[in-house]
Amino acid sequence: MSADRDLAHRYAELDRAYKAEVLGPEAIDPSGLLVFPYEQAEAPAEVEIETDEFTAVCPWTGLPDWGVIRIRYLPGRTLLELKSFKYYLLGYRNVGIVQEHVAGRILADLCGALAPRWMELTLDYKPRGGLHTVVRVSHPNPAGAMEEFTPRAPSGGRGGGMP
Repeated sequence: MSADRDLAHRYAELDRAYKAEVLGPEAIDPSGLLVFPYEQAEAPAEVEIETDEFTAVCPWTGLPDWGVIRIRYLPGRTLLELKSFKYYLLGYRNVGIVQEHVAGRILADLCGALAPRWMELTLDYKPRGGLHTVVRVSHPNPAGAMEEFTPRAPSGGRGGGMP
């Protein structure tokens, strides 16, 4: 066996040994996001949450994408219980989803659970292949009304399936 074929064979063995099963976005369960009443809803304060422990996987290669999530929101009647949010984010660990779609999905799930007056989510990925990606999405509600969030279908961009 030539050195090149031997190396390719060894890489294939490593892929089988170390790559976890890649799940689809349907594996994410937002029902675990817990909220609790906000006692100062009449005069809300802006809430910021940040974690540098977010990871999902590329739907095509199965390799991890690491990022920092920053959330800013003006609460409506509820606040996010942080441990439940941590578990929710862990659910992405083996989910194959493109970087640009993750932020919108998390925003939709959070707004569905919280009904905030407004929310902004920034997902700042570690560079991959020399490219640095930052995705920013928001749910503005300029009137500040506490209404139910209705996610919009994604438009354009890269697809989530195999090429």
